Amino acid sequence: MSAVRVLVGTKKGAFILNSDGKRQKWDVSGPLFGGWQVYHLKGSPVDPNRIYASQTSDWFGQIIQRSSDGGKTWSSRGRPRANRPPRPKECPREESNKFVYDTSAATGQPLTTHQFYDGSQKPWVFKRVWHLEPSHTDPDTVYAGVEDAALFKTTDGGQSWHELAGLRAIQGEKWGPGAGGMGLHTILLDPTNPQRIYIAISAAGAFRTDDGGQTWKVITKGLKSQYMPDPTAEIGFCVHNMSLNPARPNVLFMQLHWDVMRSDNAGDLWREVSGNLSTDFGFPIQVHAHEPDTVYVVPIKSDSEHYPPEGKLRVYRSRSGGNEWEALTKGLPQSDCYHNILRDAMAVDKLDSCGIYFGTSGGQVYCSPDSGDNWQPIVRDLPPVLSVEVQTLA
Repeated sequence: MSAVRVLVGTKKGAFILNSDGKRQKWDVSGPLFGGWQVYHLKGSPVDPNRIYASQTSDWFGQIIQRSSDGGKTWSSRGRPRANRPPRPKECPREESNKFVYDTSAATGQPLTTHQFYDGSQKPWVFKRVWHLEPSHTDPDTVYAGVEDAALFKTTDGGQSWHELAGLRAIQGEKWGPGAGGMGLHTILLDPTNPQRIYIAISAAGAFRTDDGGQTWKVITKGLKSQYMPDPTAEIGFCVHNMSLNPARPNVLFMQLHWDVMRSDNAGDLWREVSGNLSTDFGFPIQVHAHEPDTVYVVPIKSDSEHYPPEGKLRVYRSRSGGNEWEALTKGLPQSDCYHNILRDAMAVDKLDSCGIYFGTSGGQVYCSPDSGDNWQPIVRDLPPVLSVEVQTLA
């Protein structure tokens, strides 16, 4: 029988939730890396037992962890950077945790500053890894989206990382942080074209490469924002999340700061599909595994009030690729619910009856085993959830 493994990153560690294909009873293990912020965990599509995790701390810094046995054991890969072994509870001193921005002349246009909140220029400073995206073809190749915004890549299973510096050459001096920082939080790999990658940054916008990351193109035409002084600017959009269906990778869906958007030509042009949503502010957006026109969002009241409208937790589903939305509420709290759902905290599985999952700032992880019709909590009272990913296991 098929099974699923749900990988949950929280503000105080990571948790792994396992179930069979019925998705009714769950085994919960964790916390892993207790007390640390785990921004993201994701498994390799090639080898499900290979899982990567971003473990970070404002005090100790960034650690990339790797498991080769489905999360039972973990190691921080790489060559030691010190002649002595780490002391007890000390951050591992290894190259796997070294993210250095490329300022070499070979990149063509090395950049050292970006825009700050007040319009001044600030130097790029590495803070943490927001998102990890393993390759579709090689378990040792992984992309990392970081703060301050840049894209890094490893081809040796996390032992070392190098920046794809061509991205920051695209008007990087105009990039600025969103409310939560200037993070590269979305990485979409085209499963039909290994040279095509989409990324999104708060608050710079969306970008695409068609040559594996050497050169990049801004893909923000059609986006709009009432907060930008120049409505025709290419850079400055606070993109919250993007998603696609592997069977139709040229069709993209986006949750913008305000507005739900759709592109039918790989991001070259966007149009709004918010339709009858109760509010079009939110963070996550996901596409059904088998129905490319079925899309899910979780509306939040506003950018100043990060909780569901009316205190009712509702996932909205469109079966028409946007514009027409229905509220999914069965099994979700419909009163006095004031949790937030972050951009990486929603995922779908690949079982025949597609499962939808999301986690909340209140520590709940919900599952719908029937494409959103009915919901149940897998677990309650975890630390605030930062990310949710799902592995569909044979």
